[in-house]
Formats: sequence, C-alpha cells, structure tokens
Amino acid sequence: METRVLGRTGNNVGVIGFGAWQIGASWGEVSEADALAALHAAADAGVTFFDTADVYGDGRSERLVGQLLKERPGITVATKMGRRADQTPDNYNPDNFRAWNDRSRQNLGVDTIDLVQLHCPPSRVIATDAVFDDLDAMVAEGRMRAYGVSVETVDEALTAIARPNVATVQIILNAFRHKPLERVLPAAREAGVGIIARVPLASGLLSGRFSADTAFGEDDHRNFNREGQAFDKGETFSGIDYATGLEAVERLRPLVPEGVTMAQFALRWILDQEGVSVVIPGARNADQARGNASAAELAPLDPEVRARVAEVYDELVRPQVHHLW
Repeated sequence: METRVLGRTGNNVGVIGFGAWQIGASWGEVSEADALAALHAAADAGVTFFDTADVYGDGRSERLVGQLLKERPGITVATKMGRRADQTPDNYNPDNFRAWNDRSRQNLGVDTIDLVQLHCPPSRVIATDAVFDDLDAMVAEGRMRAYGVSVETVDEALTAIARPNVATVQIILNAFRHKPLERVLPAAREAGVGIIARVPLASGLLSGRFSADTAFGEDDHRNFNREGQAFDKGETFSGIDYATGLEAVERLRPLVPEGVTMAQFALRWILDQEGVSVVIPGARNADQARGNASAAELAPLDPEVRARVAEVYDELVRPQVHHLW
C-alpha cells in the first residue's frame, strides 16, 4: 500500500487506515469475533494506521485495537480523549488529561501511545495556550509520542494547525464535505501538519448500499443522531439530509468505474486531495475492511470525474452543509 508521512509525527502510514468507532459502539451490534476479524483483515491488507477513542464503547474499541497491537507491534495507533466528560473547557485540565491517558494506555496495553488527539473539544479549548503546554509536558513524560486535534469546523482546524507542536488534525472530509479543501488542506501542507480524513463514507451513504427503506437499529447513531440529538449532527451522514444524500449518491453512481465499488470510489476521491495523509473508513467485518483497503490500489480519478463530483456537491450538498462547519 502507498504510504504517506503522518504530519509532524514523522511516521509513514498506509494511506487507507482503520477507523475503530464502528467496532466500539453506536453502529449497531458488532461481535468481538467480527471486530477482531476486521482488524486482522485490515492489517493483512497493508493497513498500518488504526484510529480509536476512549469513548467508543467506553473503552471497548481501544481494548480490541490493543489486542491487535500485541500481535502487530509495528502498527501505528492513535486514540482520542475528552468526550467521556462534560464538554466544558474546565474539564480539559492536567489532572483529567493524565487520568484519561492512564486509562487509554491501560486499554491499549502500552506505556506510550503513538498519537493522542483531543476529541472534538470546545473551540475555546483549542484556543487555550495552557492546554497545549500540558500536552507538550505529557509528550516529555513519555505518555505519548505526539498529539493532534480532532475538530468539527474549519476554523477549529486552522486554529489547531497554527499550534507549533500539533502533529495532526482530524476532520470530516468526503465527497459530501468539501469545505476543508479551501483553506484547511493548504494550511496543513504549509505547516507540515498531517490530515486524517474521517467519516469518509458519510456514515455509509457513500457506500451506495442504502435506500429510502433502509432501517437502522435503535442503538445506531444513524437512527438516533440525525438532528444532532446526541452529538454534532455532522458526524451522522456528514450532516446532510438523508433523502438528499440518497439523491446525491444516485448522481454520483454513473461516475464509478466498472469493477469498482462506490465506497472504493469515494475513498479514492479523498486520497486524490493534496494534503491528505490518511483516510480512516470503519468496518464491521473482514470483507468491508479488505474492500476499503483495496481502494489504495486504484488509479487517481480523472480530473473530469472530480469536476463532476464537485458539481453534485455544489448543486445538492453545499446549501445544506457548507456554511455549518
């Protein structure tokens, strides 16, 4: 698999990573056997970057990734911290940071975590010097090798990129979320900050497998968070209205090359954006993990195809999402 430098971490990672939210919680039930099979299939296919968070299944996802890490010690593991607490800036303090970090290190079974990210904290946290001073101290203490920030908005991303020791920024970027292309990716390239593209398939919409009749379980955020009832609505279907998303998918479908799945097409579109370090699709089983990884083998999309994707975005998606994040 093609590799790229993960920003200021200096690590080379495969361009397709593994997002471990699905094997934690909020995506319907995924058995431990299926979760581990997905992780192993991804690693076998050349995936070397695995992204998790302490809040995914309240540690379940971290523990599963930790099991893989015991068997594949060469992989790069990133986790995130902060969303298990009330989202008030005062909670982002040295004592909590170390308590959260201790728990994640225990879950992962490591002394030092490759990359720890603040998990979509309040904007004020990203603007607070003391927060990053303390993250620097935690690196010096050997708790983690590098740190980054996962963000919801372009403005938050730009604030984080301006921090001298932020190694990576994680942001929603996909065929339904183009706004980061305008300012975030150029700023990250100039600063040497890695971009981790999350929600790459718009919660599965861009897999092309959903219809108006698709039902999602009560424990699936695609059911309970469509209007942001539990967390930022942009994390569910990238914030687009479900019916509009289905219409956009049908407009994109004729652009998908023969023998390529829509999911692979959507992942390749992200990889073609200059400045992206790694994209982190999730997977509920081994077949999905292998399918995702194979997107790295596709040739870059034709410029005309990319222009058509932009047209669909401008006509159907932009009015709903571009001004919000």
